[in-house]
Amino acid sequence: MNIMLFHSTYGLRPAVSEAADRLRGAGHEVWTPDLFEGRTFGTVEEGMAFKDEVGKDELLKRAVLTAAPYSDRGLVYAGFSLGASVAQTLALGDERARGLLLLHGTSDLAPNAFVDELPVQLHVAEPDPFETDDWLSAWYLQMGRAGADVEVYRYAGAGHLYTDPGLPDYDEEAAEATWRVALGFLASLGESPRRADYTGS
Repeated sequence: MNIMLFHSTYGLRPAVSEAADRLRGAGHEVWTPDLFEGRTFGTVEEGMAFKDEVGKDELLKRAVLTAAPYSDRGLVYAGFSLGASVAQTLALGDERARGLLLLHGTSDLAPNAFVDELPVQLHVAEPDPFETDDWLSAWYLQMGRAGADVEVYRYAGAGHLYTDPGLPDYDEEAAEATWRVALGFLASLGESPRRADYTGS
């Protein structure tokens, strides 16, 4: 698959490159856009402040400009936390999107959002202060109404960004489980449609 992988609020950290290498090792082609143009941060607060300074519209513009030259290949959009919300926005706006892989994050949907059985997989901690149970339940229903084929996986006790080995949130067991499932999801794209399945609480 052709995968556009977006970084979190921390910026384009080594963990993003390591994730891309893992995906390439499974036979995928992967791009890792730098929406922060070289800036990385040591805390989520610093990253959020910079994100707000740049502005949501500018970040989305950068993401669209990066993805546009490859969209005719049928991209899988993927991302970590903030990057997941960017990936979701782009995937729902790209009729050629092949799939959507969300790690640690989601985004709200436009009322008129519609996709034709877009395969979507979300991996998120349980609990997660940024992705509460009420929000995830509402998001799941909205995605279903929009036509997405959604799977949700929760990881009890893990920190928010639990796949990043360089952060305090890291949980090796949850991270490896996430990658096993995610690689299976990516391998399945292009096969027969899957039934939507919600495995959260």
